[in-house]
Amino acid sequence: MTMVHHHELFGLSLRSQLPLPELGESVSGGAADVRISIDPELDVVDGGQAIAVEGIATYAVIGGRHIIVRPEPGAATQNVRLYLLGSAMGMLLHQRGVLPLHANAIDVGGRVVAFAGPSGSGKSTLALWFADHGHRVIADDVCAIRIDDAGRPMVSPGIPRLRLWREAIEASGRSVAGFERSYAGDESFDKYDMPGDRLVGRSRDRSLAALYILERGQRFAIEPLGGVDAAEAVFANTYRGHYVARAKNAGAHLRASMALIGTTPLFRVTRCWGFERLHEEAEAIARHAADIAARSLAAA
Repeated sequence: MTMVHHHELFGLSLRSQLPLPELGESVSGGAADVRISIDPELDVVDGGQAIAVEGIATYAVIGGRHIIVRPEPGAATQNVRLYLLGSAMGMLLHQRGVLPLHANAIDVGGRVVAFAGPSGSGKSTLALWFADHGHRVIADDVCAIRIDDAGRPMVSPGIPRLRLWREAIEASGRSVAGFERSYAGDESFDKYDMPGDRLVGRSRDRSLAALYILERGQRFAIEPLGGVDAAEAVFANTYRGHYVARAKNAGAHLRASMALIGTTPLFRVTRCWGFERLHEEAEAIARHAADIAARSLAAA
């Protein structure tokens, strides 16, 4: 008999044949929102979308409720989980009408602020700075946003870890010893997963107070974004945005994006690159975020 594991992620309860130690076990209660099953013979995807990762696995994502995994022979289980919790879950969120942003989310004074940007823009490095200064990380890399009945964007908890390059970990005064590589079998991919006490795995959804778009530049600045610029920023920073059409739920993506833009202040943060300026810039961002969070609470 196949053992079943129960987990929670992005506000969803998961019932999985594949253990997901990154998430920890949760207490089973009622029917699961999502089933994850393993089928070594998976060939035809009926009524869903197939995501094939060469040398790793094929994932069939069906109706926002079921993911079938066909691992490739010899593929490291860690890497199978990597794409399951990333690309496959991204497709599933799009199918369910949840807006996934390529962003990290931080609890600031009881509200959430999110930092979006492409890979290498410093999202996780900034999140680590916030965690080291007493804030909880709500989501790393994928920030799942639901629009509640009142039209407010709410952030659901993500994977309770930070994924960081070696240089970012060492710049924080830590060693990579004891941290697991993010991708098994490739020593040139020098990225590691850092679990921690200040990383939230299971908790309630939280209101999104602000979205910051990270960019590199010659001088530090925080500037408001509105109108077409705000819309373009949300579309550009949608996680696996090219899945929107494949998920056949473009209308839900547009509605969630417009609700986010219409209710939540967006800012462009231009940062001077380099760890020597990180503390100074992060402090300025933290002050700005704390002010926005306080005003959001006062208006609630």
